[in-house]
Amino acid sequence: MKLNALNKITEPFASTDKMPVLFLGHGSPMNAIEENEFVSGFRKVGNEMPKPQAILVVSAHWETRGTYVTAMDKPATIHDFGGFPKALFDVQYPAPGSPELANETRNIIQKTEVGLDYQWGLDHGAWSVVKHLYPNADVPVIQMSLDYTHAPQYHYELAKELAALRKKGVLIIGSGNMVHNLRMVAWDKLNTTDYAYDWAAEASMKMKKFIQSDNHQELINYASQGRAFQLAIPSPEHYLPLLYTLALKTEDEQISLFNDKAVAGSLTMTSVKIH
Repeated sequence: MKLNALNKITEPFASTDKMPVLFLGHGSPMNAIEENEFVSGFRKVGNEMPKPQAILVVSAHWETRGTYVTAMDKPATIHDFGGFPKALFDVQYPAPGSPELANETRNIIQKTEVGLDYQWGLDHGAWSVVKHLYPNADVPVIQMSLDYTHAPQYHYELAKELAALRKKGVLIIGSGNMVHNLRMVAWDKLNTTDYAYDWAAEASMKMKKFIQSDNHQELINYASQGRAFQLAIPSPEHYLPLLYTLALKTEDEQISLFNDKAVAGSLTMTSVKIH
């Protein structure tokens, strides 16, 4: 009965080869309008992939009590930041939504009740990077929220339930930053290429080692990894989207890292493609 139900709800999306999965280090909202090596990296990975039928983004910038998916036809472009130039606030990314994908996502997730949201839209964790992958805004995009009441293991297990979407032409993107400590940003090093504090470099190196060896449990248990990880992940919201991405990797798939650089001492832009 469950299989029949799954077939029914996935009817709007034709079967495809399995789509890749991405974790994108989104960094500053200014990446939306600047030309730099990270933007070039986003474009390159977009050009390497088959064009998806729809996109599901798990962004660091939508935390909720409970799990929700955006279900409107036309999601708003949310400028959820302050202190940036007017040119950034002028950016619109008018990608359509997908009520069909929202309903499908709600139905395939068994771990929790997923609510349909009609208020949120696309925050900068989504549009500031997706606009470089698909600049014509011609691929439907929905977001799924992070339930801040649950531990990392819960998020990892929840993400696994999204696996069926990959064979329906859905590109799943986790958007955050592996190392993300804004309070310790070295503002005088913003224009210094690949500058990291020792603790940030240590955490980044260990994260990448765990990622490349498929040692997901150590990444889930990041709080027990010592001081470098504690400084790299002072709060979980930018890190959890990585777990959503890694949870979807199968044994036969490869991992590619790109945009693998540090910024301003306490941030890394390191991004992951599973394919």
